[in-house]
Amino acid sequence: MDISSKRFSHMRNMRNIGIIAHIDAGKTTLTERMLFYTRRIHRMGEVHDGTATMDFMPEEQERGITIAAAATSCQWGDCTLNIIDTPGHVDFTIEVERSLRVLDGAVGVFCAVGGVEPQSETVWRQSEHFGVPKLVLINKMDRSGADFSGVLKALRERLGANPLAVNIPLGEGESFQGIIDLISLCVLEFSQEDQGVSVKTRKLTEEENPLAFSWRDLLLEGLADIDDTFMERYLDGDFTEEDIHDALRRATLARRTCPVLAGSALRNTGVQPLLDAVCRYLPSPLDVPAPTGVKNEENILIKPDPEAPSVALVFKVQLEEKRKLSLLRIYSGTIRAGDAIHNASQKTDERISRIFRLHADRREQLSEASAGDIVAVMGLRGARTGDTITAPHAPVLLERVDEYHPVISLALEPRNSEEGKTLDEALERYQAEDPTLTASLDEGSGHRIVSGMGELHLEVLLERMRREYGLSPRAGQPQVVMRETLARNAEGYGRFDRELGNVGHFGEVELEASPRERGAGNRVRFAPEYDPDIHRMKGMPAFPRQLAEEVRQGVLDNLLSGPATGYPVQDVDILVTRIGREEGRTTPAGCHMAAGLAMRNAMEKGGTLALEPIMRVEVSVPDDFLGNAISLFNMRNGRVEHLSDRAGLKTIEGVAPMRRLFGFSTDLRSATQGRAGLVLRFETYDSL
Repeated sequence: MDISSKRFSHMRNMRNIGIIAHIDAGKTTLTERMLFYTRRIHRMGEVHDGTATMDFMPEEQERGITIAAAATSCQWGDCTLNIIDTPGHVDFTIEVERSLRVLDGAVGVFCAVGGVEPQSETVWRQSEHFGVPKLVLINKMDRSGADFSGVLKALRERLGANPLAVNIPLGEGESFQGIIDLISLCVLEFSQEDQGVSVKTRKLTEEENPLAFSWRDLLLEGLADIDDTFMERYLDGDFTEEDIHDALRRATLARRTCPVLAGSALRNTGVQPLLDAVCRYLPSPLDVPAPTGVKNEENILIKPDPEAPSVALVFKVQLEEKRKLSLLRIYSGTIRAGDAIHNASQKTDERISRIFRLHADRREQLSEASAGDIVAVMGLRGARTGDTITAPHAPVLLERVDEYHPVISLALEPRNSEEGKTLDEALERYQAEDPTLTASLDEGSGHRIVSGMGELHLEVLLERMRREYGLSPRAGQPQVVMRETLARNAEGYGRFDRELGNVGHFGEVELEASPRERGAGNRVRFAPEYDPDIHRMKGMPAFPRQLAEEVRQGVLDNLLSGPATGYPVQDVDILVTRIGREEGRTTPAGCHMAAGLAMRNAMEKGGTLALEPIMRVEVSVPDDFLGNAISLFNMRNGRVEHLSDRAGLKTIEGVAPMRRLFGFSTDLRSATQGRAGLVLRFETYDSL
């Protein structure tokens, strides 16, 4: 076998997967077991003890939650598994988003009691957006109230999934004993004496046969419905276990189904079958559609070829002791330590100094990495999340990771000038690592205004400052991040005629502005006589593209700060109806300034509305406390939209303005004797 064939073989046996779920579904506990059974670690840590391998940040260990996506690698049989354990809390959704962007498959973990919870829906939608094939583990089958069939029903109804059980629990809750494999028709029992390492296989008893065969029929019928090849063999009654596995793999890769498994990670039960399923059903880098890149304004496919020019995406940046660590997914080619590379996003050239394979907070140095690999590199000083890294002679741009806008801000005041310098250094680092975090200096007060995705997000930031830099700045009360939008249609006129730097500049712009639907974004259009693209298509006399682009940028720059609150303006449609030109006087800078004046004039005439973050709220409470929870929610300007029963609890779903939800979780716990569950996630900017 030549080197190239070996590399393709390596890719064929590679699985880049993420563990995704709602908070407290057991993701990190599951990952810990996967590492233990693959012999990547020799002692299992526990989330509740603060000893989990993947939760290595002190803030994660104290809170018992995952805050930052952590990467690791392990071996199961012939397969290399690159695993990313993602956060479950909504404040850290960007960590999930950018991880899914570079993964080939995912394992969705669902609590057997809680079922499909709000953040489960969010991460599932994110995975669907990126076209990620998935397996499902219904975890915590040993808990009282566990309902395997109920979770399958919720997967269909709430997520629109097509789940097919490949194994089922033998008993539920306190009677949970093991796993029934529906393909091999046997029972798997996991020894607790050696932490589940020993797995005993036995035949079904006569009492277990009816249950197993009824579920198996559902599996086979479901497969026959979605896979024509298997349907023929099923109707003929001539199929093997391997035929079932092959059909499941085809259907999973095509996203026509998601195989479902049962288990209890905490009780060391059902993890090895999950590892087998990952290798059997989830895709290798060779099985997923090749990503599209842009080269010379043309779309091209980036094929997973280790011999092709290198193309990689930076999906996360970490700073350690002032050294930048860039996490890459390599889509094509091979990179080596010492290689010169090109950052196509920043249009800069740099050099890779070192390459690492990550294991949580530990590293294994590599001499090279090729297509399909997920690695960390040093040397890319200018790299940012979403940047495309390529071979110097073959620049190409991949689609960037979506941006998220912060919804809550905090004013920080350093205690002295020396602390101010350190604070700025810390904020610069955290912004580089976290695209959802922004920081700016208020010139009037001298305060640093820090904005993030929620109260927990900012709390963790302050804790990291204290631990890592010894900082304790004065923090103001959290404030919501507002937006503005145009209240009604208006026309705007702007004229600029003055000298800048002893050079005369002239510009004249007329436009029409109108409000758009919430979430539609801003749009700048040109009347035909001022649109360079229309001129080019219809053979009309060319209108200077530079002037049009300066007008567009002048309008957009003006929308960055609204006249009422100073926050950005959104959801506005702008039609530029005239760009005045005077021979020898009109300049691009003049047009830019005139466009800003015209936009400001339109907003003064049309007026603006203040928009605030509206949160989707879900409260789960025992029936006895339902009235208290609804009353408290109504007092916070909440609007109840749906009331349902789930897992023995009443679930209240609705929306409320972010500014009224500060301290809501504390008040809710007090009003329900600590028995209520609360999930908040950003919905939209609007007036409520």
